[in-house]
Amino acid sequence: MRLASLCENQGVGDQVILGALAVTLGVAVGVLLFVPFVALSYRRSGGFGFRRFVVWGAALVYAMALWTYTLLPLPDPDALRCAGTGLDPFAFVDDVRAALGRSSEPLRDPAVLQLLLNVLLFVPLGFFVRVLWGRGIVIALAVGLGMSALVETTQLTGVWGIYPCAYRVFDVDDLLTNTLGAVIGSMVALAVPRRHWGVPKFVDAEQPTPITRSRRFLVMLCDVIGAWLTAAAVALVFQLALYALGADAAVRDGSAANVVGDAVSIAVWFVVVLATGRSVGDLAVQLRYTGGPLPATLARTLRFAGGIGGYLVLSALPGAWGLVAAAFAVSSVGVMLTTPDRRGLPGIVSGQRLIDARDLRETDAANPRPPAGPGR
Repeated sequence: MRLASLCENQGVGDQVILGALAVTLGVAVGVLLFVPFVALSYRRSGGFGFRRFVVWGAALVYAMALWTYTLLPLPDPDALRCAGTGLDPFAFVDDVRAALGRSSEPLRDPAVLQLLLNVLLFVPLGFFVRVLWGRGIVIALAVGLGMSALVETTQLTGVWGIYPCAYRVFDVDDLLTNTLGAVIGSMVALAVPRRHWGVPKFVDAEQPTPITRSRRFLVMLCDVIGAWLTAAAVALVFQLALYALGADAAVRDGSAANVVGDAVSIAVWFVVVLATGRSVGDLAVQLRYTGGPLPATLARTLRFAGGIGGYLVLSALPGAWGLVAAAFAVSSVGVMLTTPDRRGLPGIVSGQRLIDARDLRETDAANPRPPAGPGR
């Protein structure tokens, strides 16, 4: 991947656009994976590590940047100019020597700049391989070589046949310099303490932990993001179905799809709460409502109405109901901050208390039910 020549051929504005695209795509993927990430964190490490979340977010943005800067922008097929290939390994050594001999500022020479950019591009990959996967230099070398080969082959084949020929130069030296960058990144990651490598699995991950404000905020965030994504996905599928079926233009304006998406999202969250007593956010963050004088079905229905269910219903209503939904959300946060054990409105309306879900497993293990005797 000829990054130096690529930077020369593209203006600063193009580079900024590609960078913004990488960040946008990385954030979008991060939102899609947020709830599963939180759930996995609580089950493997017993909690949610914000710093580790930031590192994973950075890895997502890097992955998008690797794609955008090496493959985009795609050329206009009518203006395509086929690129050549460089099959002479270590040709960059002679290029750098020549640059050092002819230039008083070698770092500005395209040959040197090409080498440095190809190395630097893959340094984050080696870093993430060690810090996020807990793997060393050998794996970083293999992953770097494999990823570089994938990018180079994609370019060489014209994005696997979309274009009749390669639109960027395939160079075996790029494989070498990219792989070197991954190895350097793995070595840089040695500065990170070993306890932060890989995906930690703590022995006490199944032990209950305090119900903090941040933990309850995380429940709310997981519920809102999960419900919004569910509604958006259903609305998109419904809208595509309307187009495929040739529905009248007035029906395809998006309003019907939004109504269906909101309705399905509300129904899914209600069924989950009714079946488990917990919202999706509670399940992800390992919380549970328990006790209370009401029958379980009624308590769970009220718990739904006093929590994410009430917010989703109000948000789905037209007009000024959006302001009511916002007021409901603000009130929910305020009540959560001031009630014992952070139980909030769901705990008040259902008459239940909020506990760590792992408390029940611990109680059940300590007090097993006696076996049923004869005649029972």
